[in-house]
Amino acid sequence: MQNLILASSSPRRKELLSILQIPFEVKVSDVEESFDPGQEPHEIVMNLADRKAKHVSKKYPQAIVIGADTIVVARGEVLGKPSTPNEAYDMLKKLSGSTHTVLTGVSIVSTARTTTFYEKTEVVFWELTDDDIHSYISTGEPFDKAGSYGIQGYGSTLVSRIEGDYFTVVGLPISRLVRELKPFKC
Repeated sequence: MQNLILASSSPRRKELLSILQIPFEVKVSDVEESFDPGQEPHEIVMNLADRKAKHVSKKYPQAIVIGADTIVVARGEVLGKPSTPNEAYDMLKKLSGSTHTVLTGVSIVSTARTTTFYEKTEVVFWELTDDDIHSYISTGEPFDKAGSYGIQGYGSTLVSRIEGDYFTVVGLPISRLVRELKPFKC
C-alpha cells in the first residue's frame, strides 16, 4: 500500500482525515494561494487543491497525496482568510443575515491517477449585531479561516442552518473523499 499524505497545514483537515483510520502523514504545501479572479468559484478551489497536491507529490512521488482548498462566496465575491480584525469585521458583516456558499475542492494525486472534485454547501447566518461580530473576532477564530469563521468552533453560534455537507464547511468533504479514494486502493 502506498503512503498517504495530506498536503495541508490545517488542523481541521488533519482531524477529519483521522476519522478514516487510515495512516497518513502531513506535508505542508507552500503553494501561493493566488487565483484568477475570472475563474468560477468551483474552478478556483479545484485548481488550488490540485496545485497543492501536485506540489507535494513532486517531493513524494511514490505517495498518494491529498490537497484541499476552501473558499466562501457571498453575493458573488470570494472571501478568503482575513489578515486584520477590520477585514474579519467586513467579511462577517457581509455574511450577516444572509446565505452564502462554501466550496471545498479536493485533489488526489498519485503516479497512476489524479482525481479532482469539489463539494458545496449553503450556509445561512443569523443577523449579527456589531457586538456579536466584535465578540467573535476577539476569540481569534476568524484569522485562519475562509470567510472569517469556523463552523466547528465558536463560529457555530453565527450559523442559523446549512444545506449540504457539514464537513465541506469545515474543509474536507470526508464522505465524498472516501468514495474518491477507493480507486487509489488506500
